Amino acid sequence: MKTLVLVLDLAGTFVFALSGAMAAIRHRLDIFGVLVVSFAAATCGGMGRDLLIGAIPPAAIADLRYVATSALAGLVVFYWTPRKLGTPLLIFDGAGLAFFAVSGSLKACQYGAPPVAAVLLGALTGIGGGMVRDILVSEIPTVLRADLYAVAALAGAAVVVSGTLLKLPFAFVTGAGLILCFGLRFIAIRRGWQLPTARWDEDARRPAAGAKDREGETRVGIPSSNQDDKPNPPPKLSG
Repeated sequence: MKTLVLVLDLAGTFVFALSGAMAAIRHRLDIFGVLVVSFAAATCGGMGRDLLIGAIPPAAIADLRYVATSALAGLVVFYWTPRKLGTPLLIFDGAGLAFFAVSGSLKACQYGAPPVAAVLLGALTGIGGGMVRDILVSEIPTVLRADLYAVAALAGAAVVVSGTLLKLPFAFVTGAGLILCFGLRFIAIRRGWQLPTARWDEDARRPAAGAKDREGETRVGIPSSNQDDKPNPPPKLSG
């Protein structure tokens, strides 16, 4: 299981680093900014998981393979930037989410976390890096606004934890978790599936522009009809 977690972690590191580098390039950061965002996107979720389960120091800073993998992905994107960043960014983000949700839940089970905690830690591993990436480029984190992002991570992690408890083969459990998580995220993007949001009609709560204009004209002091009806005073006769 330890080797499987390492492979999944490195795969998720590379894919999430690609998404971080693409987000940095879309916001026109320099090469240092691209490498910083790619490293943050690739490792922050795993570091949070490791700190919570007591795997100290976190693998992302204790093992140079994580740093090298994220740097390689950042340089690849920096020098060979795709013409269109929107679709590849979503695909790599979904793939990284699946890899990390599965590896995070597996490692949590390996360290003896309870089932519910293992599911939550798997989801945290999947969404943590993306949240830090979005914050660094001044965007609302995708997990708070996107189509079934955290739900997909929770579903994939739940499959892995359930299969581990049932002692199913690791290959089957891992494949099922990856397919479910990435499949949900991909279908949600294609079909626009979203969680319910609060109804807020901002335009309806603003006063109409015409009403504002009329109110302003009244305050300026445009003469009223009563003032126009007043007769003019008779002219004074000289001499």
